[in-house]
Amino acid sequence: MQTRCIPRLRPRLFPLILLLLALHGLALQAAEATPASSKSLAYLVSDIRIPFWDIMARGIRQQAQALGYELRVLSADNQARQELENAISAIRQPVDGIILSPTNSSAAVTLLKLAEDGGIPVVISDIGADSDNYVSFISSDNQQGAYEIGRVLVERMQELDWQQGRVGIIAIPQKRANGQARTQGFLRALEEAGIQSADIRQQRDFSHQETYDFSRELIAAHPDLRAIWLQGSDRYQAALDAIRDSGRTGEVLLICFDAEPAFIDLIPQGVLVGAAMQQPFLMGEMALQTLHDQLQGKPVKKQRQLPILAISARNIAAQLPIIRRNVLGQAP
Repeated sequence: MQTRCIPRLRPRLFPLILLLLALHGLALQAAEATPASSKSLAYLVSDIRIPFWDIMARGIRQQAQALGYELRVLSADNQARQELENAISAIRQPVDGIILSPTNSSAAVTLLKLAEDGGIPVVISDIGADSDNYVSFISSDNQQGAYEIGRVLVERMQELDWQQGRVGIIAIPQKRANGQARTQGFLRALEEAGIQSADIRQQRDFSHQETYDFSRELIAAHPDLRAIWLQGSDRYQAALDAIRDSGRTGEVLLICFDAEPAFIDLIPQGVLVGAAMQQPFLMGEMALQTLHDQLQGKPVKKQRQLPILAISARNIAAQLPIIRRNVLGQAP
């Protein structure tokens, strides 16, 4: 069980908190006065613009449609204020249940408390929470998946006799439980092989420019850099551009977490060494089904983990049907 954490508040957030408390009071009054629709759910997502979350939303939406639920998808666009406003909006509607993919694990504490006070069950789909007052947590085995993709990189570096080179990491925020697990698993794979890591850079706005700049910085700071591990997928081109513009094409490898449709071609071509692919479409389906079971009074598991696919040129052909459906959300 994760340790309960109360996030620190910055002074400039106090006016916002007061506003939200007032809105929260209105939300509770609305919840008491208005009978909830038996077919209404909300998905609160950190940033629908990121393909991973869009694919998960599609899985949630498909299962919601199959079970007859009306679904609202509310994106925070990676903004904490918007995330809080979305939570208040869902509670004021009110909805019967919420699926939550928070911006970070500490922010989830406040969102879960608001939902609990409103009597609304919550299923968390990925990221995690520094609290346990949720119905179920649907996640990927981030630590094991990162370890396995780390082993893929190790094997490639050994084939090239690059064991003395370093590996830089461009990470998702390490406040997230899944970010911490990814880093721990990957570093374990490197340590077992005696390969040293270089610096770690944490993404903030997940932009092309940020990823490009981080990649250039890692390459400039470490002449012996032989690989970059990007703990995401949608900004892979920024890392490739940085490697090219640094004059290190063919000398610095790139390996990713998650997947983009282009990876189906880039991995066999050797442009990418591989990718640790979560299954967001399947996760979305499972999250919705779990919330449905809870609302039907059926027992549900508190924790459910899905495996992550460690994909390289060696196994991508065999895994392609699963990748297309569960990873990319493509129609069969």
